[in-house]
Amino acid sequence: MYLTQGLHRAVQQFPDRIATIEGERRISYRELAERCARLAGALRKSGIQPGDRVGLLALNSDFHTEFFLGCWWAGAVCVPVNTRWSEQEIIYSLDDSETSLLFVDDHHAAQGAGLLQGSGVLQTVVHVGQGDTPAGTTAFADWAGDVAPVEDCRRGGDEMATILYTGGTTGFPKGVMLSHRNLWSSAVARMAEGEPLQHHVSLYVAPLFHTASLGKLISQIMVAGTSVAVPAFRVEEVMAVISRERINDVVLVPSMIQMMLDHPAFADYDLSCLERITYGASPIALAVLERAMKAFPKAQFSHAYGMTETAPVISINPWFNHLPQAWESGIVRSAGRAGLCVEVRIVDDNDNEVPRGTVGEVIARGPNVMLGYWKKPEATAEALRNGWMHTGDGGYMDENGYLYIVDRIKDMIITGGENVYSAEVENVLARHDAVQTCAVIGIPSETWGEAVHAVVVKRNGVSVSAETLQQHCRDALAGYKVPKTVEFVDALPMSGPGKVLKHVLREPYWKGRERQVS
Repeated sequence: MYLTQGLHRAVQQFPDRIATIEGERRISYRELAERCARLAGALRKSGIQPGDRVGLLALNSDFHTEFFLGCWWAGAVCVPVNTRWSEQEIIYSLDDSETSLLFVDDHHAAQGAGLLQGSGVLQTVVHVGQGDTPAGTTAFADWAGDVAPVEDCRRGGDEMATILYTGGTTGFPKGVMLSHRNLWSSAVARMAEGEPLQHHVSLYVAPLFHTASLGKLISQIMVAGTSVAVPAFRVEEVMAVISRERINDVVLVPSMIQMMLDHPAFADYDLSCLERITYGASPIALAVLERAMKAFPKAQFSHAYGMTETAPVISINPWFNHLPQAWESGIVRSAGRAGLCVEVRIVDDNDNEVPRGTVGEVIARGPNVMLGYWKKPEATAEALRNGWMHTGDGGYMDENGYLYIVDRIKDMIITGGENVYSAEVENVLARHDAVQTCAVIGIPSETWGEAVHAVVVKRNGVSVSAETLQQHCRDALAGYKVPKTVEFVDALPMSGPGKVLKHVLREPYWKGRERQVS
């Protein structure tokens, strides 16, 4: 169970097959292995030892494949940085993970000097783009030099492979520690659910700092498939790449599917090559799914439910549960059944399993469940109670083992596939002098599934606008975390012990809806 195994197999069996595509650049598996061996050699030359953390701040690119595999070849731990974060958030993650070396692309190269200055642990920033290398950073060619390739250390099993940061309920992101075993077992289990496609050509649309895309990258290496990267989700560019490269497999967030269908140029592109579309990260509206299935009649649709902490899949609703009979039975609305390496239960507040059809918390265990949260033993103990990952999601299971997600126990909002923790936004809002108290909730959004909504009580005699508070948040948070709307009230509804009753705040927005998540 080491994540470079698939690369060695591909070189042995399909050395000239194309591994990665970006624009006009094609890299074969033979070339990819050579590049990874040299990258590992350069990391060793820079003092990186097995277990050390190495970061990447970059939009999706073919270099991501080289970065992950090269770091694992050297025995290092990958820390892909969320490109949507503010500089403050990036520095926190680098310092928290003790990342000493960071790769940056052209888009983020200008941030390099500021990150070096602001971080207490970062020592080297390596520019891997095609443009000019800014002062304070080192060009990749100069950094790597004429270094010789090194042997793959084949570090695997329960050794840490990556730290992926997810929003924190205390206002700080948490580093999810995933091992080679976690990622490997989840990828193999997903592939066992469905036969790999012939001439497997997959497009990375979701950012590669997310487990959905990272898991797909790992699967592609295992089957010696071709990976195609686009830097970001720009609707027409994505459709053009699908058509040009004859993409047959893609993972999409539901909001991405809707934006493609709604785009005026949708009919201008030949997307008939798509054979498999997996959607996840947030639930999909049935009306959108129905439109998508009509628009892509040759594609098999499947739904994957999970989280970063489970690397990522907990359950899968496969393609045959999207056929007409599944619509009639309602199974198409489910999150599927437990994946092949996962156990799932629905439990009450005391972790007792509840009867089928009863709503409780979804918990899971298996070889895919994280090692824990980096340097957060209390949070780890709270999440991994009795060996089970407590998801914080509310759901029920039917008599046939199908899982239905109905609400979130944790105060988390999923907007466009991105996790936003209410406490993080509330902590920033509360720092504004005009805010006496506040609460942040998710409300329905036709575009994003959920939108971040702030409910604010102003200090007596103080005037402040919604735009001012939004800009205050924008200065400290990633754009997707900034409240889309702000509501001013005289007081927040409180329980006897003084806890904000968020279900009361949510009720007017979600009234009449079957689920309390969108």
